Amino acid sequence: QVQLVESGGGLVQPGGSLRLSCEASGFIFSIYTMAWYRQPPGNQRELVASLAHDGTTVHTDSVKGRFAISRDNAKNTVYLQMNSLKPEDTALYYCNAVRYRFPDNQGGYWGQGTQVTVSS
Repeated sequence: QVQLVESGGGLVQPGGSLRLSCEASGFIFSIYTMAWYRQPPGNQRELVASLAHDGTTVHTDSVKGRFAISRDNAKNTVYLQMNSLKPEDTALYYCNAVRYRFPDNQGGYWGQGTQVTVSS
C-alpha cells in the first residue's frame, strides 16, 4: 500500500525556516521523481520543487534561493528546506511521487499535506 506522509509544517514568523519531510512507502522510492506542491488559500495547487532520481531538480521562481529539495533514498524520504519564509508561502504543502522525470500536477501518488503558515 502506497503511503506518503508529510510532516514538519507549522506556524512561523516571516523570515523563519521550516523543514518539511515526506516519508514514502509501498513503491520503489529510488526510481521515482519526488515533488513538493503547495496550495495557498483560495488558489490553485502549484509546483514548488521536484527532484528526479537522477538528480534533476526544478524549483519554481518564487522559491529559488530560499527553498531546497533533497532526498534520502535510504530513508525513503524527501525534504523541503524552507528559509526566509514569506507570508505568501502560506499554503498546504503536498508531497508527490511520479515515475516520470517531471511532475504534471496530476499523476502519481499524493500525500495528505502539511500546513505551513507564515504570519507575524
